[in-house]
Amino acid sequence: MVITYFDINENGCSIRCKLYCTDRNAIKRVIVFCHGFGGHKDNKAAETFAKRAITKRKGTAVVTFDWPCHGSDARKNLLLEDCDTYLTTVIEYLRARYDTDEFYAYGTSFGGYLLLKYLAEHGNPFRKVALRCPAINMYGTLMDAVANDDDKSNLAHGKPVLMGFDRKVRVSPQFLESVKATDIRVIPFFDYADDILIVHGTADEIVPIADSDQFANDNVIEFVPIAGADHRFRDPKKMDAAIALIIEFFGL
Repeated sequence: MVITYFDINENGCSIRCKLYCTDRNAIKRVIVFCHGFGGHKDNKAAETFAKRAITKRKGTAVVTFDWPCHGSDARKNLLLEDCDTYLTTVIEYLRARYDTDEFYAYGTSFGGYLLLKYLAEHGNPFRKVALRCPAINMYGTLMDAVANDDDKSNLAHGKPVLMGFDRKVRVSPQFLESVKATDIRVIPFFDYADDILIVHGTADEIVPIADSDQFANDNVIEFVPIAGADHRFRDPKKMDAAIALIIEFFGL
């Protein structure tokens, strides 16, 4: 497996990206992997998926990147519109760079929310979209993560708080309000339903599986619960099961 780091310096952005493939000169299909809140492009889930996706599948590449204020990204203030700009820029760059219509997307948690937001606002450039534990109610998920009284007080007084897993992200009340105003639960996705798969662990401790179940039912989207899996799918067997479902759904 070949791993390459590169930056996309377009649209006023400097997006840190990571490419997995077997041959950089023979890429025929691209899977864009969108990590979750507080994650980064070097996360284990992306690497595990990439190994499985490109093995014995010539011409397949997986590309992941840092969202604004995540990983090695240089931005300090997280804005929902910047997230959209990053995803749009990555999509446009990869489609132009590899000149392929075999284009797929895989998003987890916050990344799943942003992919759905992109589809609602721009249409669907992907053949298939897989979502693992998507934060359907992103605002509720973020507010549930505000656990201590000091953070609640800071938000109430217009001050930012630090949230996330691997890198703490500065979250402002303004960002939270923008997420609250962009509620994908009220947006119909029937036009894209056949091209979307949702996989969610029944033991998810961060994003309620009921949110995905309801969203899938409302939009007639294929939904597969994974018994006993937590939010990050830390059990390798459960992660393998999710990856197998996604690869099969993509038709690779």
